[in-house]
Amino acid sequence: MMETGGLVLTLEDGDNTHLNSRTSSAPQYGSISENQTKDETISPQTTVLSPRRSYIAVAVLCYVNLLNYMDRYTIAGILLNIQQYFGINDSTAGLLQTVFICSFMLLAPVFGYLGDRYNRKLIMVGGLSVWIVTTLSSSFITESYFWVLILMRALVGTGEASYCTIAPTIIADLFSGTQRTVMISFFYIFIPVGSGLGYIIGSTVATATGDWRWALRLNPILGLVGLILLVFLTPNPPRGAAETQGGAPLENTSYKEDVKSLLKNRSFIWSSLGVTAMAFVTGALAFWTPVFLSRAQVMQGTRPPCLKEPCDTSDSYIFGAITVVTGILGVFTGTMLAKKLRERLPNADPLICATGMLSSAPCLFLSIALADKSIPVTYVFIAIGETLLSLNWAILADILLYVVIPTRRATAEALQIMVCHLLGDAGSPYLLGAISDALNRYYPDTYSWSFRSLQYSLLVCPFVGVLGGLFFLMTGLYIAEDRKAVQLQTSDGAPPQVVPIAEST
Repeated sequence: MMETGGLVLTLEDGDNTHLNSRTSSAPQYGSISENQTKDETISPQTTVLSPRRSYIAVAVLCYVNLLNYMDRYTIAGILLNIQQYFGINDSTAGLLQTVFICSFMLLAPVFGYLGDRYNRKLIMVGGLSVWIVTTLSSSFITESYFWVLILMRALVGTGEASYCTIAPTIIADLFSGTQRTVMISFFYIFIPVGSGLGYIIGSTVATATGDWRWALRLNPILGLVGLILLVFLTPNPPRGAAETQGGAPLENTSYKEDVKSLLKNRSFIWSSLGVTAMAFVTGALAFWTPVFLSRAQVMQGTRPPCLKEPCDTSDSYIFGAITVVTGILGVFTGTMLAKKLRERLPNADPLICATGMLSSAPCLFLSIALADKSIPVTYVFIAIGETLLSLNWAILADILLYVVIPTRRATAEALQIMVCHLLGDAGSPYLLGAISDALNRYYPDTYSWSFRSLQYSLLVCPFVGVLGGLFFLMTGLYIAEDRKAVQLQTSDGAPPQVVPIAEST
């Protein structure tokens, strides 16, 4: 049903169209964006996807999400080799992750704006194509051109920004309620799984071939498969289709109105700050843990220092395997807890996130403090800490989707990505590397102090984790109210949509 001035256009099944003269007194939330095409304005509301096709679409999106995170942490898995090959220190090595995250962060709002107004499938296909080309190109850089590798990693962020901003909103438009929670959990479980496989595959391929560059060439090949699947098997559903039950699409407002509304959304603001703290912790630990564990074993005298390629990257393999297992366990546990507790506690989701962050902090502290005493004990505390952090992945995505109306979700995803990376993992790998380098100047060229300097810098992470837990507790104060507001706007009683009469005809 669409209102055209004093006329309401009702689209029935088939091609029958009736014009009813009726004036709606309901308040309007905005007007259709001029950039929306006729196809996106009228046609999609009569399109109903079969459950089978929806599940296939989610499977494709999960596969591409897996590849995104594999690529992101392949660099971390072979970092010892890269440092040795280019002759770079810790802070310079941290730039590889920082420039990638900065590119990802800065472009996310652009793709968020486009994702709320244009064909989301085409945007993802274009971004994935850029990702494939730049990732493959980065594997051919010689030792004299480290700055080109930095540039390539920045361009890789373009592809990931387009995908990570838009993909969750498509899942949200295919499913609602409990089904959406389950599908989102499957999508986000591939963050820790992909991250872990990045370490494993990067380490394995580099060791098997004797050349770290081959670790960067596998992901583009798998990405080409993902690109084909994305083109042929992924739909572009109407925005808000799951909430409106096939009715008229919700209307777009201007980008300025979208941002103003999100800044007034207290659940969105506090949860975004919590995500930022989590990104700081996970980004820093994910990048530096394999190198840290390698230096710990050199400190213990159980491993010789790496003076020439190829370096021993077995720690990347073990850490990756732990990340995969704990990621699966944590995401499914968090999802099950959320499903059981939501009926009794309206603010169950942020409370679970707060519990995960606050309880992981002492585990991470102990894993860092005990690394030079016992590597097995360190791995145990890393596993517990990662499991507790992984409780949050799917829940955080679900929170954003149900406290923001469908036509603002891509923008909300983009702004959250920008903030959490700007203040989180965009700077944390470089920041901790810079702290390590600064401390290392006191006793340069000693392997023991090389370990200590990195150890002391990593101790920042548990304290940031505690701060993140407090942010999620604040989210719990407002989430029930904000969720109810979204349900009212997307219910069957939502106001009809304003459409120019020329477009209606």
